[in-house]
Amino acid sequence: MTNDYPMSWEDAVAWLRAQPDRRQLVRDCFFDDPLLPAAERYRASTEWSAVRAFLPPRPGKALDLGSGRGIAAFALARDGWETTALEPDPSALVGAGAIRALARQSGVEIGVVEAWGERLPFDDGSFDLVHARQALHHAKDLKALCAEIGRVLKPGGLCIASREHVVSSRDDLPAFLASHPLHTLYGGENAFMLNEYIGALSDAGLSIRRVLSPLESDINLYPDTLADARKRLTAKLRLALPEGFLNRLLAWRGRWSNAPGRLYTFVCTRLPKEERAAEGASAGRPPVGNGSR
Repeated sequence: MTNDYPMSWEDAVAWLRAQPDRRQLVRDCFFDDPLLPAAERYRASTEWSAVRAFLPPRPGKALDLGSGRGIAAFALARDGWETTALEPDPSALVGAGAIRALARQSGVEIGVVEAWGERLPFDDGSFDLVHARQALHHAKDLKALCAEIGRVLKPGGLCIASREHVVSSRDDLPAFLASHPLHTLYGGENAFMLNEYIGALSDAGLSIRRVLSPLESDINLYPDTLADARKRLTAKLRLALPEGFLNRLLAWRGRWSNAPGRLYTFVCTRLPKEERAAEGASAGRPPVGNGSR
């Protein structure tokens, strides 16, 4: 936060929670209390089910980067991962204090580290998984943050950066910031162009396996679902089409969206050094549609 804004992130969330007409938004963002039921609800959500589908079958060591209240760290730990939550904000409402309270109340072991992602206090190759939910777009230095993710991942390790805000050009950023319900209060929101995310992740030695567009997965759609999106599309087309075809059509529509702040998810793996060199010499980066401008 800068002096240009009246509130901290904690104060902004507290303000939002006090607005009677924003109760559903608070619940959808998992800002509601008690925190433990909110975290359990997240773990049972269609969003987490879609994330879980990308995780390896055998849990290992996980870093939840930009952990916030710890809902994803909780889900990882409940699913058997040895989990460290990285969160620079000490807040008992929206930061490290909340994560520690959640761990105590649930009896789930979560290590909590108060630090920034651009300088991770971990050895090279420390983690099998780095999970970052709505974290990359808050980076002070996106390339440095992604480089640190690549550094602390083991070769073959997985990175999932989910629900990242995308703009088609820097000129679109003011429109997104003006539409965000809390940015004018605390000033901490941001978005990058799609090719900026892809470039930073690739330059960090990560091989991008999937780029999920806004309408391609429950990860980006939550609290909406892909099933509901298919129903709406079927009603609009007035045709009964196969589910797979509808999914491809929705993915295509999402890739061509220009809505400022639309959500993307990136699924990457950390390449061994020799494979990194080979991939760096190969033709290019994965196709990403209209939002790559």
